[in-house]
Amino acid sequence: RGRAALFPILDELAAAKDKYKLLVCCGGGTRARHIYAMASDLELPTGLLAALGGYVPRQNARMLQMLLAKHGGLYIMHDDFEKLPLYFRLGCMPIMTGMPPFGYWEKPTENGRIPQHRTDAGVFLSAEVLGAKRALFIKDEDGLFEDDPKKKPSAKHIPRIGARELLDRKLPDSILEPVVIEYLTRARFCHELQIVNGLKRGMVTRALAGEDVGTIIYKD
Repeated sequence: RGRAALFPILDELAAAKDKYKLLVCCGGGTRARHIYAMASDLELPTGLLAALGGYVPRQNARMLQMLLAKHGGLYIMHDDFEKLPLYFRLGCMPIMTGMPPFGYWEKPTENGRIPQHRTDAGVFLSAEVLGAKRALFIKDEDGLFEDDPKKKPSAKHIPRIGARELLDRKLPDSILEPVVIEYLTRARFCHELQIVNGLKRGMVTRALAGEDVGTIIYKD
């Protein structure tokens, strides 16, 4: 969606940067799905799909760093993770790919070839290791629905739900990678996931302030 969708989100992050310690992790979007589709058609193994799929969110992270540079945006690699306390002390806004660094060592999936650990999983795992109580996912929908609202506009919105209940319901479509919900059930530190619509101005700011907007998925 380009500038019209992205710039308002960046404005909200820039305004919040001095109030919160923000680690921004980028997804891959449509172009990553295109890579997965092509690689699956070529019958490439899951590990190779994970390696290829990691390039797009890295490119997105570099673009965000350029756009947020004047606000302290700083692109970091996975090996820079332990430097986060220094970056925060310097007033930076670290930006990295959300893709976990499994690459060729990604586990084979139960169904198909697409890696189960993608950028949603990376965001959750980062929040867990940092000890963040809640991980924030900025999407293009108002949160979790009982079905894909793009395909079924009448799908009911779910404002709050426990992770085990969500797994038991076996919804036909989920806005988050299923493995993230599974991991939430045994998380040590990150006990909540919040999904907000970044296309609605102010939602990111309200979520950062602790408001339960969008959808909250909690460890139950």
